[in-house]
Amino acid sequence: MAGSIGTPVLWAGFTVFVLAMLALDLGVFHRKAHAIGTREALGWSVFWIALALVFNLGVVYWFGRERGLEFLTGYLIEKALSVDNIFVFLVLFSYFSVPAEYRHRVLFWGILGAIVFRAIFILAGAALLKAFHWAIYLFGGLLILTGIKVLRSGGEEIHPERNPVLRLVRRYVPLVPSYHGQRFFVRLSGKLFATPLLLVLVVVEATDIVFAVDSIPAVFAVTRDPFIVYTSNIFAILGLRALFFLIAGVLGRFAYLHFGLGFVLVFVGVKMAVSDFVRIPIGISLAVVALLIGSSIVASLLFPPRPAVPAGGRGEVAVDPAPPEAPLQAGPDRLP
Repeated sequence: MAGSIGTPVLWAGFTVFVLAMLALDLGVFHRKAHAIGTREALGWSVFWIALALVFNLGVVYWFGRERGLEFLTGYLIEKALSVDNIFVFLVLFSYFSVPAEYRHRVLFWGILGAIVFRAIFILAGAALLKAFHWAIYLFGGLLILTGIKVLRSGGEEIHPERNPVLRLVRRYVPLVPSYHGQRFFVRLSGKLFATPLLLVLVVVEATDIVFAVDSIPAVFAVTRDPFIVYTSNIFAILGLRALFFLIAGVLGRFAYLHFGLGFVLVFVGVKMAVSDFVRIPIGISLAVVALLIGSSIVASLLFPPRPAVPAGGRGEVAVDPAPPEAPLQAGPDRLP
């Protein structure tokens, strides 16, 4: 295994670049809170994907085709797995009745935190694999088990109110029950309180940490270079906000995507577990990942599942008789 291409200069340069792009994003283009429309989300999605591909070309030019394919495969895996994040974000925003114009701010700071945590996890994972080679089998087995779980529980519901981090914050942090613009904290009667927007941010951060446990080992299955793992991760999550606003409304149409994601995790887990005995070329890995994800998306669009019908058999679509959830301020069970 060749050494990492990530020299201290490259690590520092990439970090400065990412921070500059985030500052430009929040300080210039999204300085004022506003709801992100489909056209704006599409433009930003194309921008972040194009930026990642330009970086990919740079990796190919300076470090060779093999490293370029490793980056592209890692980026594709991370991009696909981020769809699960989007689904969770959608549930959280609905549960907390987050106004559309404040969602970008939550995702921005959530992604900034994700960059820090993923850097820590990736460096720790690389050090673990270097010091204890047997950890490769542990990571591979974890990915296989996670993939099987995804395949078996694709329709599993998410319950934000059961999140232990959310319960901890509600117990120890003074909170106000209503939003105060896009502020995370507000001072009332000389005392500092957290707003519900901070609760959302905390759960978003906690959720990303959980997802990182699966996604980071998945990229280590295609490359052991921490710099390639980190850059592919970061480029994938940089475009996560735009992807959320672009596909959140049609996410329900991808009914079979979890099958593709589950098989991807199983495949990369097997690839990692047998890497000491069988070397699967990176080109084949990229093709398999693309085929699994692409076929699940196409199947979802061509063969959508039929809507549920009541026991009477008249063909009416089943409707949940429960009334729509009240906004955060009105429901006592939602009060911090």
